[in-house]
Amino acid sequence: MAFWWPLLVLGFAYAICKFLFMLIPPNVPSIEVDASDVSDDGNQTQENGFIYVPPRGRTPQAETKVQCYEPATMKYLGYFPALTPDEVKERVAQARKAQKIWAKSSFKQRRQFLRILLKYIIEHQELICEISSRDTGKTMVDASLGEIMTTCEKITWLLSEGERWLKPEYRCSGRSMLHKKSKVEFHPLGVIGAIVSWNYPFHNIFNPMLAAVFSGNSIVIKVSEHASWSGCFYFRIIQSALAAVGAPENLVDVITGFAETGEALVSSVDKIIFVGSPGVGKMIMRNAAEMLIPVTLELGGKDAFIVCEDADVKHVAQIAVRAVLQSSGQNCAGAERFYVHKDIYSSFVSQVSKIVKSVTAGPPLAGKYDMGAICLQEHSERLQNLVNDALEKGAKFVVRGSVGHIGEGAVDQFFPPTVIENVNHTMKLMQEEAFGPIMPIMKFSTDEEAVKLANDSKYGLGCAVFSGSQRRAKEIASQIHCGVAAINDFASTYMCQSLPFGGVKDSGFGRFAGVEGLRACCLVKSVVEDRWWPYIKTKIPKPIQYPVGENGFEFQESLVEALYGMNIWDRLRALVNVLKILTEQNSPANSKRRDD
Repeated sequence: MAFWWPLLVLGFAYAICKFLFMLIPPNVPSIEVDASDVSDDGNQTQENGFIYVPPRGRTPQAETKVQCYEPATMKYLGYFPALTPDEVKERVAQARKAQKIWAKSSFKQRRQFLRILLKYIIEHQELICEISSRDTGKTMVDASLGEIMTTCEKITWLLSEGERWLKPEYRCSGRSMLHKKSKVEFHPLGVIGAIVSWNYPFHNIFNPMLAAVFSGNSIVIKVSEHASWSGCFYFRIIQSALAAVGAPENLVDVITGFAETGEALVSSVDKIIFVGSPGVGKMIMRNAAEMLIPVTLELGGKDAFIVCEDADVKHVAQIAVRAVLQSSGQNCAGAERFYVHKDIYSSFVSQVSKIVKSVTAGPPLAGKYDMGAICLQEHSERLQNLVNDALEKGAKFVVRGSVGHIGEGAVDQFFPPTVIENVNHTMKLMQEEAFGPIMPIMKFSTDEEAVKLANDSKYGLGCAVFSGSQRRAKEIASQIHCGVAAINDFASTYMCQSLPFGGVKDSGFGRFAGVEGLRACCLVKSVVEDRWWPYIKTKIPKPIQYPVGENGFEFQESLVEALYGMNIWDRLRALVNVLKILTEQNSPANSKRRDD
């Protein structure tokens, strides 16, 4: 006891000191970001604002300006330039110069950059969410869940573990290289290019930027033409934080434009990260192939949401409605196919109907609405076509939510939350990505049938499985061909930023987030060095030195068996033969024959 007592006291003292140290607030400077030109007057219902009418039938690529407007009110927000290929290449060249400086920065400096961002985000949540809401139509709650929480989680994970996963990682050298040290080094790739979607304008910028900058890269991000207004404001936050830590100018850049702008970016950078549709993703792949640069693609999703008969129906119904209605279908890894066991089918549909009846869509900043607007022009028409196709093939309406007071010019930007039953896989609604507030529900009888239905899709992003037996839910999820799975929950995998995120099939490949996403921004270099230099060095054995001896192959054969033989006796016998050959090779007579 006398021996352990001092150790216990020291351990307790260390824990107390560490706890007290945590109570000391870190010295993180505040930054000022000009938001005077993006502040709203607080009344989105006013009739005297400039209402923007997007042109129909005109190819946007022919435009020289990216026009921006609020989808919930159609209020005009302004415009940004559509950059030409030459302008894009110049921006990338400037980022490349900045990266060479930043590559030498310390992890301490990089962490301070993250802390400054985190502090600003926490103190300006309302501003960030309001700008996201105005530019994409989502509610403030949805913006907080999808923009703020996910980004803060990523920052805190990088602060906690980022440096650890970018330091050299030592590996086993194997049997033949016992005298060597083997390691993997992670070096910056250079300039990362990111082409991101509109559904989460804040997080979709910060997500690739944080990983790229923390791993020593620069990054140029092309924001969606449907969310350029918010993206360019969020860029100011990044610029201010970089300036506060003395980072070089142009380390991060945000560019605006259409397809031509994106194509120029792909042809100029060292890696491309794309978040968008499968069709555009394939074009990105073709362009990247010309440059032979690595690509990460996060494309569409048609996630299966499986509810077994032993699940808590009331609890799961709430999660299901949240999963499909979040941001009017703007959710990442959206649940779009609902498979419910036949024994609880009626009960589940009834619970879902009660919830959806209470949901009201409307301008998210103009009143207390549960759901916002559809961001994309003419998308509500496409959603209605999917519903009509299902109805024509035998599906039935269960319930539709309501739409609140909206301006006449924004009528087409809203789609009421809709529940449909009697669906099957011949319907487009069950095969094509809807990206809208539609919940198609289908029965299943056995776990095997549920798995078969879930895998009957060209997409493979994620799934959610609910059961009273966690073991059963895990067994079902393990058989679904997708990149992420949530057990008795939905989309929780993305909130665990230590996990990689991405899909298979038409949902893309490669991963961002987690260790895999962070290291995907790196040149992964294998390094081998002598373990006991200069005392033990690599020396080619005489039997295989040039000119190769007559017993060269015999030596190699015995060496292989000595190292990798199936049992210890075979290996010892082979080792004796290796030593015998080496002894004979080093004998004076043999040396004389070689010299002759």
